[in-house]
Amino acid sequence: MPKKEKIRRLFNDISPEYDKLNHILSLNIDRLWRKRAVRRIVSRQVQSILDVACGTGDFSIAIAKEMAKGSHVTGLDLSEGMLEVMRAKVIKAGLGEKISLKVGDCEALPFYDESFDRVSVAFGVRNFENREQGLREMQRVLKKGGRLVILELSLPSNKFMSWLFNLYFFHIVPLIGGKVSGDTAAYNYLPASVKAFPRKREFKATLSACGFRNVRHKALSLGICRMYIGEK
Repeated sequence: MPKKEKIRRLFNDISPEYDKLNHILSLNIDRLWRKRAVRRIVSRQVQSILDVACGTGDFSIAIAKEMAKGSHVTGLDLSEGMLEVMRAKVIKAGLGEKISLKVGDCEALPFYDESFDRVSVAFGVRNFENREQGLREMQRVLKKGGRLVILELSLPSNKFMSWLFNLYFFHIVPLIGGKVSGDTAAYNYLPASVKAFPRKREFKATLSACGFRNVRHKALSLGICRMYIGEK
């Protein structure tokens, strides 16, 4: 089975418990990371924003709450189950006019060239089957002068922090996630996908090779999370 289909099924299966587990297992630090990234996305001008691999919509909603009046966020995800959860959250937040949802593949974005002022991805790039193709697609739909902002989990550089992170993320997270969701395999996959993701230098080089300029990086929470920014 292709990785793409496995990812779709995995997130469809865990979507009912995903939000609760995500915030518990991240100790709510993920909210702070999104807040930092939103500052690099929104401006005082009207913007069209694409949130790729939007999942249950936390990032899309955070962006929508801060963006200028008249702006719009399109959330795209491969998983219908995750979007179903997101749809309810968007309605509850009263953001139905500011956010639209679309099932879609990041490697074949269903949008015209230069459609968006900003493209964002929070904790989804590591799940792409063909990462370079997904990045090239995001570069394609960005307007000239537009910006890509990516948040992704990472292995800390500090040895002690790395030891703590590995203990928690590779042993405790699968145990708790498996018991609550009933899907131990999914919560074994998530830390494994972080471990397999390229280190910062390699990923910055990949962004540049996919057409982004002024590529830069910011370590958050001692490198547990990293924010990458590139421009078109």
